Amino acid sequence: FWGILKDYQKSRLTSFLNPDEDPLGAGYHLIQSRIAIGGGELLGRGLNQGPMTQLNFVPEQHTDFIFSAIGEQFGFVGCLAVLFAFWLICLRLVIIAQNAKDNFGSLVAIGVLSMIVFQVVINISMTVGLAPVTGIPLPWMSYGRSAILTNFLAIGLVESVANHRHRLKF
Repeated sequence: FWGILKDYQKSRLTSFLNPDEDPLGAGYHLIQSRIAIGGGELLGRGLNQGPMTQLNFVPEQHTDFIFSAIGEQFGFVGCLAVLFAFWLICLRLVIIAQNAKDNFGSLVAIGVLSMIVFQVVINISMTVGLAPVTGIPLPWMSYGRSAILTNFLAIGLVESVANHRHRLKF
């Protein structure tokens, strides 16, 4: 298994397992992310008041590590608010999937739900050190036009399923 991986993949895995092995290289993102989230404590330091994010110690804080910036600026309460918002979105998608009148509508809703849950779980896990660093954005929060557009289009498809609950008769 180890022999088929490329060097950058090996570096990502070793930095995930032990970021302190290379604190200025491959482990830098994860170490700074953990410091920023921990520095936010319960209520955070305030909007644009966190030293880790304001002094750019957290790399890619507007994209992959946006959850670190949220954790530092808004604290544990802000992180819970973000998780609650995603939970509400997922709950809405589950309700639409259950109320869809045909299998296709249910599958569309479940597919979009799976996509959103996958992105949220991977991004937040990566930010707190439970998963290796990847380029998966946090839906609707990470900077990036293509990711935001894709997520909005996916939600639009599911809302279309919700609006067309009745079978069409030809």
